[in-house]
Amino acid sequence: MTRGEKTKLAILRAVAEADGPVGATKLVDRLAAIGPAMQPRTIRFYLLQLDREGLTQFVSRRLGRRITERGRAELAHANAIEKVGFIAAKVDNLGYRMTFSTRRDKGTLITNVALLDRRVLGLALREMEPVFAAGYGMGSKLAVAEAGGKLGDLVAPEGMVALGTVCSVTVNGIMLNEGIPVTSRFGGLVEMREGKPLRFVELIEYAGTTVDPLEAFIKAGMTRVRDCVRTGSGIIGASFREIPSAALGDMNRIQKEMQGCGLGGLLALGRPNRPLLDVPVAEGRTGMVIVGGMNPVAALHEAGSRIAMFSLAGLEDFDSFVGYREVCRKYA
Repeated sequence: MTRGEKTKLAILRAVAEADGPVGATKLVDRLAAIGPAMQPRTIRFYLLQLDREGLTQFVSRRLGRRITERGRAELAHANAIEKVGFIAAKVDNLGYRMTFSTRRDKGTLITNVALLDRRVLGLALREMEPVFAAGYGMGSKLAVAEAGGKLGDLVAPEGMVALGTVCSVTVNGIMLNEGIPVTSRFGGLVEMREGKPLRFVELIEYAGTTVDPLEAFIKAGMTRVRDCVRTGSGIIGASFREIPSAALGDMNRIQKEMQGCGLGGLLALGRPNRPLLDVPVAEGRTGMVIVGGMNPVAALHEAGSRIAMFSLAGLEDFDSFVGYREVCRKYA
């Protein structure tokens, strides 16, 4: 990949990550991290190329451009080596940008989105409800957007409905807001036995992957969330994170505050310098295992539902999420 192609791809990615249409002047700061500062005139030159290739669309002189579906597809299939570590970067980026605070019960958090046929919404919710009830979701909140409505960065197409679940990366943002740095190490599958986590059976390191680990495991048919709901034993999605051991006291407080907001999801909390579920941690660190926010979606996939799933689908206002029981009563 030439330098020009890399620059053009970086600009396309910056347009995709913007909240709505964006112009060359605003892109200058967003692109500062990739190298020497580019002038707005240079960025406009590349944007014209992206327009001609159908990857971006001109909206207006005042607003700028937005990415097209073809542009999103191009980003999804760009040079694989260039994208190694992309998920880790996206986790950090979204965690930094979200604004939700457990003390205010307000702000944005990170959402996963599943798109499905509107006609099967009632059946889908009946499948998801026991997953939330059993505590295998990232809390008890669910968001719904009908056709034309938006959740995160996705708009529900005609005849479809979007279901939003709280992403486990929301924990990163909440703790960062409290001044606690979080290291996201692995996404994986946890074997559950009699309702308790036993061990990780699969792990993918965030820093070494181009796809979200749990999304990949679900699509590969490797989860057994419905078995966990029925018997207490099975395989669910979860992630492994580390925090400074000095923050353990604050972590216990934050956990209680999250539960009060309907955002529980802590599956296991380790001890300083000690392995957790056989995963070692660094000196001065403590491990924690967070329930995968896409487990309710995994149950749908296991049941044979035709869905499109998008992890880390962007930021969504906390007020868009309501209790799953309320959603189920409304749409059942």
